[in-house]
Amino acid sequence: MTQETAVAAKRKLNPWLKLALELGPLLLFFVINSKYGIFAATGVLMAGVVVTLAVSWAITRHLPAMPVVTAVLVLVFGSLTYFLHDETFIKLKVTILYTLFGAGLIGALYFGKLLLPIVFDMAIHIDDAGWRKLTIRWGLFFFALAGLNEVLRRILTTDDWVNFKVFGILPLTLVFALSQAPLIMRHEIRPEDGDPESHF
Repeated sequence: MTQETAVAAKRKLNPWLKLALELGPLLLFFVINSKYGIFAATGVLMAGVVVTLAVSWAITRHLPAMPVVTAVLVLVFGSLTYFLHDETFIKLKVTILYTLFGAGLIGALYFGKLLLPIVFDMAIHIDDAGWRKLTIRWGLFFFALAGLNEVLRRILTTDDWVNFKVFGILPLTLVFALSQAPLIMRHEIRPEDGDPESHF
């Protein structure tokens, strides 16, 4: 690996740009759905995730696992929604996505692997016991989101479900993430305590 390649591999997105890339497709999905309906919104969402990945790759030269999995599912279930003209598929995508996230985290933990540090891109530094606890909590949270989506997609109108997807899931995720702060603080690794990447 050349020095230039190594430097490029370590590049990170500006936090504001990262937030814009994460929220942009969702907000477009909401706006287009309100004006033109779920099928046009699905097409815009599909285009949005592709653009997001392209921008992320152009800047960092690597693609995080969760956005890639999300994009693949959006493209697969979005295509089924768009071409079969059945909104059930885009609604099911949310259930399947969070079920995969939960199963992936807890399943990997069962085999002694910690995927959450990779998901978080090493943004926090805690010991292995902390990562295991956090992994179980996030895995169960993703399962809970999948179950909640399964209930709401069956009882809400499409417009109300879009509102939940855009303005419900994100606040729930932020509240849950903030609620994990005490655990993170208890298991935090400071520079003098040792190498935070020892679990690899």
